[in-house]
Amino acid sequence: MNELEIRRSLLNIVAMLEAKGFNHGSSGNVSCRIGEDILITPTGGNSGNTTPDRLVRLKRDGTVLDGGLPSSEWHMHLAILNAYPYVNAVVHTHADYCVALSCVGKPIPAFHYMVAGFGGNDVPCVPYATFGTRALAEGAIAALRKRKACLLANHGMIASGASLQTAFDLTVRLETLARQYLLACQAGTPTILSDDEMARVLERYAGYGRVALPA
Repeated sequence: MNELEIRRSLLNIVAMLEAKGFNHGSSGNVSCRIGEDILITPTGGNSGNTTPDRLVRLKRDGTVLDGGLPSSEWHMHLAILNAYPYVNAVVHTHADYCVALSCVGKPIPAFHYMVAGFGGNDVPCVPYATFGTRALAEGAIAALRKRKACLLANHGMIASGASLQTAFDLTVRLETLARQYLLACQAGTPTILSDDEMARVLERYAGYGRVALPA
């Protein structure tokens, strides 16, 4: 895709997150790689007030190249993209069920096998740090070392992916699991799958979606 197409794709993700009710007003932010640089939503930005040219382009050291002021969470986005070359997009939301769990400091354990889709036996919850700080960025980097997403205590969630669409899909899946986990907790005490079973699930996920060709 050319630069304008990338900018439009990012704004489309912003609009889809709002349509799902994951972000309201100026909450949440999205970023992706663009060449050697980073493209991120502006501070106070949403689908109603942001045009492709208002998206902020940053160098990997944080220098603003164009677009004005980046999101207050630019430290976190930039740190994740710099730390993990295989990550090309980052989505941060204040989706309700993820926020609810984050506010009680709870990770999402292996109550359902699809937790393995995030890379391990749980989706961790990063200890609280003030929004927009390097401390929050460092916590997110640590949590995503072996995971594709995490909760941010008393704040929200973050998902990383090889593309904007992948990061969006993971965001939807995480909010769904957070809702299901909270419902299970209301119904009783969820049964947690064993480490051995999750290892088997992770192995199966390695080939998930691949079509076996006839010999």
